[in-house]
Amino acid sequence: MPHGQQDETVIDLCRRLIETPSESGKEEAAIGLLYDYLGQNGVQDLYIDPFGSLIASAGGGRPGPVLLFDGHIDTVPVPDPGAWTRPPYGGLVDGNRIFGRGSSDMKGALAAMAAAATQFIKANGGDFKGTLVLAATVQEEIFEGVAARAVSEYCKPDVVVIGEATALNLNIGQRGRAEIKIETFGIPAHSSNPEKGRNAVYLMADAIGRLRNLPPPRHPLLGAGIMELTDIKSEPYPGASVVPSYCAATYDRRLLPGEQPDQVLAPVQALLAELGEAVQASYASGRQVCYTGKIMEAERFFPGWLFDEQEWFVQKAFHDLKRTGLDIHLSHYSFCTNGSHYAGEKKIPTLGFGPSYEELAHTVDEYIELDQLVGAVRGYRALMEAFLTD
Repeated sequence: MPHGQQDETVIDLCRRLIETPSESGKEEAAIGLLYDYLGQNGVQDLYIDPFGSLIASAGGGRPGPVLLFDGHIDTVPVPDPGAWTRPPYGGLVDGNRIFGRGSSDMKGALAAMAAAATQFIKANGGDFKGTLVLAATVQEEIFEGVAARAVSEYCKPDVVVIGEATALNLNIGQRGRAEIKIETFGIPAHSSNPEKGRNAVYLMADAIGRLRNLPPPRHPLLGAGIMELTDIKSEPYPGASVVPSYCAATYDRRLLPGEQPDQVLAPVQALLAELGEAVQASYASGRQVCYTGKIMEAERFFPGWLFDEQEWFVQKAFHDLKRTGLDIHLSHYSFCTNGSHYAGEKKIPTLGFGPSYEELAHTVDEYIELDQLVGAVRGYRALMEAFLTD
């Protein structure tokens, strides 16, 4: 279908963001591109925080809420570019699609947010209530919600819109995510005399067997709080002729709204208690170096969240999006987002609205449909009008 000048603007910005690789910890060039675009289009309050996230703000001159649009600018890597049928960093337009790493997750949404924000400010002559904020956050693929903590501390939002893919529907919740680390401690010995030691891998096998029988909690809308084994390793490695003295396994636990760290870990620890002190369970922690040199450290517990569909901000957003002609329905994310902080930790009214489809994230030949991209600009404009002008 033909596109107007405003449509071409967001398409071009999306392509340029795709052409600028920004794996987690290497987002500086893409942040700079977005910084320049916003600065050249009338957004003068531009701030890069210590972690490297860009926070762009525009005040409307009248009292009102702080409305934050959040999108992460980092992407997962491309381990095998040869598996792609189009260049992963080419930003190639083919038919109704733009191909490239980050097109769906989630540079398309960021481009649409930026285009909508500059259109909104110009259309209103800078005269609106409250403050419009756009955040391009770093390291989300590693730590969902951690960079967002610095963003919310800086701008103190009253309402947040997460731009992760919703196929232009309105999401009001998600399961969260935790990484649970199981450790077993053995006694080293020569493998020709294993009775002299204690094999940490056998201990781990017992632990895994018990954990497989742990029933997951369930939520009527978000489903099961599943706990799935994702990796296992022993030490020493390689262990030639040595009974392993240490073993660690990681479980991915999907969190339901309201679940707290102690509550989630307690049944795991209780189940493993019969194996003695040589088996321990805790939350994994992570440590990453940001492109600014700042160290990001966090325990890997990112809460779930869910708002009632009758909440005032849900109904306001839903009806104003409907008025744009979008055929939307209420839904929820199946994966974890920065909403783990805004909604899960801070209880800030939070909505999910973004172009493209969840299942395209992290895939070979990732793409975004042009109609979804252009529709997102229309939707973001509607949300800005809803919360900052009505």
